Amino acid sequence: MTREIALLTNPTAGKGRASRVRSVSLPLLHGAGWRVRPLEGRDADEASDLARAAVADGVEALVVCGGDGLVHLALQLVGGTDVPLGILPAGTGNDVARSVGIPLRDPAAAAARLLAWQPRRIDLARSGDRWFATVLAAGFDAVVNERANKMTWPRGQMRYNLATLAELRTFLPLRYELDLDGEQKQLEAMLVAVGNGPSFGGGLRIADGASLDDGLLDVVVIGPMSKPELVRTYPKLFKGTHVHHPQFARHRARKVTVACPGIVGYADGERYGALPLTVESVPHALQVLA
Repeated sequence: MTREIALLTNPTAGKGRASRVRSVSLPLLHGAGWRVRPLEGRDADEASDLARAAVADGVEALVVCGGDGLVHLALQLVGGTDVPLGILPAGTGNDVARSVGIPLRDPAAAAARLLAWQPRRIDLARSGDRWFATVLAAGFDAVVNERANKMTWPRGQMRYNLATLAELRTFLPLRYELDLDGEQKQLEAMLVAVGNGPSFGGGLRIADGASLDDGLLDVVVIGPMSKPELVRTYPKLFKGTHVHHPQFARHRARKVTVACPGIVGYADGERYGALPLTVESVPHALQVLA
């Protein structure tokens, strides 16, 4: 069946991997008779403008070739609409694609998910008029992101490693105020994370067990612990076994407000906004081709 889609690519994603993924995928889409509008912005603003214009012009789907940052940009355009989102994962983290089962390392298999055209409805989280799909980080992890964003050297993952070490030396538990569907909580924690999906940061399953279609947010609290214990606990996030730690707590709510002085939240790996933030689950807000 002939379809017309917009394909938005971030050529720098995954250290250039996005261009390679696109070159594999495009012939498959064209071979199926699809008409593809290739879009590529010089920066995030131009990319958003190009994609918005294509959606307004009536393309049948917006497909992004890149990482979670590009997916996050696309959510702001198709969240809450009937326009499906397709993902050709080509970034560093790819947590949205991971959460909906799109193959991460096989561009042809990812393109086959598009061609199957089986939209799946999933929930999104929303704060104000901004959407996110994975996790809002609002603790130690957010502090590390904030420091790394201010660093000009080195590039890549090493910048985050150095930022982690720098923050770890002085980081102390933070004082939070939470509102969980009207229930007030005051507590100290190393971090609070609000999960629509289970993972962030390239597979760190901070909200392991979170469902993308239950209409609820998983609010994870990691209580106070020593710095050596925090370092020992970190690797457990990749398998989700940190949920057995005595300082782990989970709350499920439809709407949550997180307040903590001086903390800037990050969602889908993107700078989201200073706390306090009120986040609500919006059931079935996105159609994704997965």
